[in-house]
Amino acid sequence: MDEDQPAVDPVVAETAEDIATMEIRGAATIADAAADALATQADRTDAADPAAFRDELRAAAKVLYETRPTAVSLPNALRYVLRGMAGDTVSELRASTIARAEEFRTELEQAQDQLGKVGANRLRDGDVVMTHCHSTDALSCIEAALDAGKHVEAIVKETRPRKQGHITARQLREWGVPVTLIVDNAARRYLDDADHVLVGADSIAADGGVINKIGTSGLAVNARERGVPVMVAAQTIKLHPDTMTGHTVAIEMRDESEVLPDAERADVTGERSDDEGLVVENPAFDVTPPRYVDAIVTERGQFPPESIVTLMRDLFGETTGEPWEP
Repeated sequence: MDEDQPAVDPVVAETAEDIATMEIRGAATIADAAADALATQADRTDAADPAAFRDELRAAAKVLYETRPTAVSLPNALRYVLRGMAGDTVSELRASTIARAEEFRTELEQAQDQLGKVGANRLRDGDVVMTHCHSTDALSCIEAALDAGKHVEAIVKETRPRKQGHITARQLREWGVPVTLIVDNAARRYLDDADHVLVGADSIAADGGVINKIGTSGLAVNARERGVPVMVAAQTIKLHPDTMTGHTVAIEMRDESEVLPDAERADVTGERSDDEGLVVENPAFDVTPPRYVDAIVTERGQFPPESIVTLMRDLFGETTGEPWEP
C-alpha cells in the first residue's frame, strides 16, 4: 500500500476480497457486509484527528466500492453510513459512524421481511414460480407465502456459468418446496408450467430497467410471449440514483475462467499452444427493458416500472458527489 494512503483495516480488505470473488454474494448481503466493514474500520482506527478519521473511512469505502461496480446496493450502503458520520472529535465520529452502520443493518433486515410480505401477496396458493440466479429478496417472497400457508412450487434455472441456481434450489428444498432444476436453455419449454417469473435485481435504473444476472432479459422476453408475468423483487437499496442524471450502469465483465476453465480449454482449442482467434467473454449482468417487467416489489410496496423514478426522487432527492471521494 502507498505510504501516503490512509490505513485500511484488514477486515475491510478481507471483506472487499470476499465481495469481489463472490464469497459474499447477493445485494443485501453485500450491503450488510460493507456497512459492517465500515463500522469495524471506525471502531479500530488509530486516527489522531477528525480529518485523519474521515480520510480513513473514505479510503475504506473506496476499497469496498471498487469491488462490484454493478451491485448498486454496495455504494448505497456506503452512502448511507458515510453521510451519517458526524462530530467534532474522533470519539464522536467513531460513535456516529458505528451507530449509523447498525441503523442501516437493522433497516436492511426489516426491509427484506417487509418486501417478502408485499411479494407474497402476488403469489396464490398452488402457484409455480420460475427463478433465475440466487436472490434473497426473491426468496423472501416465497418464504412469506409459505408462512401464510400457501403451497408454492419452483422451477429453478441453474444460471451458468457459476450455477447460483443450485443455491436457490437448496434453500427452497430446505423449506420443503418442490423444486424442478433445469438447465438455462430449457427455460422456454418450462414457462408453460409457470405462473410467475420471480427474479431479484442488482440495480434498477430510473426508467425501470432491471439490471440482473445475465440471462434475465432473455427470460423476461420469453415470459412476455408466453403470458407469464415477471415480478422483480428488489429492496430500495438497489435503486440506482445516479441514473436519474443520465449515468449508465456499468456491466461487470468477469474472468473468462468461469466460462472456460483451464481444464476444459484444450477441448475447445484442440490443444493448440496458443488461443489466437478465441475470445471468451463473461458479462455478469444484462438489462431487462421495463416493458417486459410487470411489477417491481420493494419494502415500500409494489410499483410498475415507470413509477420507479418517482420513488427514487422521494428517497434520494437530487444526487450529489460521492462521499468517499476527497
